[in-house]
Amino acid sequence: MAPKTCMLDCHVSSIAAADLTGTRIQDLPHSERPREKLAQLGPAALNDAELMALFISSGTKHRSAIDIGRDLLAKYGSMGALGGLPVSELAKEYGLGLSKASKLAAAFELGTRVAREQLRDTPLDSPERIHEFFAPQLRHLAQEQVVVAVVDTRLRHIGTTVVSVGTVSESNAHPREILRPVITRGAHGFILIHNHPSGDPSPSRADEMVTRRLVEAATLMQVRFLDHVIIGKPSPGRTAYYSFREAGLVP
Repeated sequence: MAPKTCMLDCHVSSIAAADLTGTRIQDLPHSERPREKLAQLGPAALNDAELMALFISSGTKHRSAIDIGRDLLAKYGSMGALGGLPVSELAKEYGLGLSKASKLAAAFELGTRVAREQLRDTPLDSPERIHEFFAPQLRHLAQEQVVVAVVDTRLRHIGTTVVSVGTVSESNAHPREILRPVITRGAHGFILIHNHPSGDPSPSRADEMVTRRLVEAATLMQVRFLDHVIIGKPSPGRTAYYSFREAGLVP
């Protein structure tokens, strides 16, 4: 009898969970509505779909804002992957449109900026810290993006400039464009960072060539070239980034 009871209980629970799908937020118990739940328990009490629902605001005839958030997470796998989508792509998703997609994109960007502020006084003096600082912004992008981070004499971050957005497999960044924000800001030094959408941070021959040319150009311009870091994704047997300084190509 015990196994039958367990099966019955599980079946009832699954029906109850399914019944909540498509339920309008205003029809949920007061304590389960995202806004009221946040006010009572704080934002950490909300799951990702509930947090997204606060920015999505309203659902459709058949899907609540929570359902839409849950569907997006199921489709893309993580908040980071969603945050890497261009607004134009996000706007095409069911139940969003440009207005709601813009709100979500703004929320993701605010999260990135808060993370940077928390690290603002931390010197970017190791590839681990550089990865920690820039991976949330870059690792889920569908295209290569090349950014230059400039630092002061204490190696603290003072600004970031996107110098190139490429295709899925390549990007073009001339040393002149990379050094421009370093010179105009009067920075002490800089770090070159870009992502590999494949997730494998192993450098290409083009990556190595750009790095060697930058070493020469930085020496000529008398600015410090700290590192070139490629952002990938975690995977068994490899690190989530590649550092040209660790490899000995940046002195």
